[in-house]
Amino acid sequence: MLVDILISKVRVKILELFLSNPGQIYHVREIVRRVDEEINAVRRELARLEKTGLLLSEWRANRRFYSLRRDYVFFNELLSIINKSVGLGGAILTSKAKLGKIKYAMLSSSFAKGRPYTQNEVDLFVVGTIILPELGSIIREEEARRNREINFTPMTEEEFNFRKNRRDPFVMGILAKPKVMLIGDEEEMVKL
Repeated sequence: MLVDILISKVRVKILELFLSNPGQIYHVREIVRRVDEEINAVRRELARLEKTGLLLSEWRANRRFYSLRRDYVFFNELLSIINKSVGLGGAILTSKAKLGKIKYAMLSSSFAKGRPYTQNEVDLFVVGTIILPELGSIIREEEARRNREINFTPMTEEEFNFRKNRRDPFVMGILAKPKVMLIGDEEEMVKL
């Protein structure tokens, strides 16, 4: 089953497109433009992904549109993989050395799933000795790409451990919510 999902370059580009924007619906020609591949190759991969159950298609005014099935059995795992390879997560992982000494970095699950921005939720949480101008540059690029503000919180390891041990409501709220770990071990991070 995994072979059906991760074998071709075109399929990987289609997965990146859909999983980077999980709520979007795309017409075949728009997918072709965005992934920059031949239409027949794209149609073939869309058919395979629909057959596996990852994509749904529907006809609207003689046009076929595709969307992601959020109830797909491997949805969260694929979303995690894509969020670690493209977008904000991919940029953080490729620029890890320039960002300082990061112990933990995580994206909120709602951010990874492309849900609308909410003021009270932290989209990105980073713990360690962080070079803020570098991180800020990456975040500004992603804000421009997504056309939305990214709520992020950097914290030193000492402050994080202090607040975690004191059961600070802000830190406990971050630790309690679903997340996509980019750097560090989630079990170690949440352990009291």
